This record gives sequence, structure tokens and C-alpha cells, in this order.
Amino acid sequence: MLKFVKNHMETIAGIEIYPIISLTIFFTFFVVLFWWVFTAKKEYISSVSKLPFDN
Repeated sequence: MLKFVKNHMETIAGIEIYPIISLTIFFTFFVVLFWWVFTAKKEYISSVSKLPFDN
């Protein structure tokens, strides 16, 4: 089954760009998330973490 899919995918022109685009989007998302975590204000994180208990 995998051999059939692999052979079929190899015949599609320009398909080699999709894994590169996927990796770029994945890497960019986690870099931005990592940057946000380290630059977020401690007061904001503290207030958001207490939200489930504020009733």
C-alpha cells in the first residue's frame, strides 16, 4: 500500500515543495510561541492562570 502511494506521489510535478512549506509553518509557529512565552508579562500569566478558579 505504501509503495503504491509513494510511487503515485513521485509522479506529481511540484509536490516536493509541500513538505518544505509544512516544515516552515511548523517551525515559525513554535518560534513565535517560544518568543511570546518569554516576553509575556508575569502579571498577565498570573491573572490568566487564576481564571478557572474565579467564580
